[in-house]
Amino acid sequence: FGSRLYSRGQRSPPRHTGGSIANGDQAAMVKFSRDAKNPSKACKAMGADLRVHYKNTYETAQAIKGMGLRTAQAYLEAVCEKKRCVPF
Repeated sequence: FGSRLYSRGQRSPPRHTGGSIANGDQAAMVKFSRDAKNPSKACKAMGADLRVHYKNTYETAQAIKGMGLRTAQAYLEAVCEKKRCVPF
């Protein structure tokens, strides 16, 4: 009959791409280039299967690198409101 659309406009259901930790499979380990100076004030993030371009995420990360948390949040809010830009 009619075509069924799934999330993100896909015409087929999403495929299972990884193992489950509950089944005994190991999650992929990520190696970071260095450890934080103060681990209690640091965080690490990772994204997978994101619908963004690598260059955009890289340039955004370079733009906020070294900023304080509140400064980076204010900068990114200004970027979303199109008051500031991320230089390429």
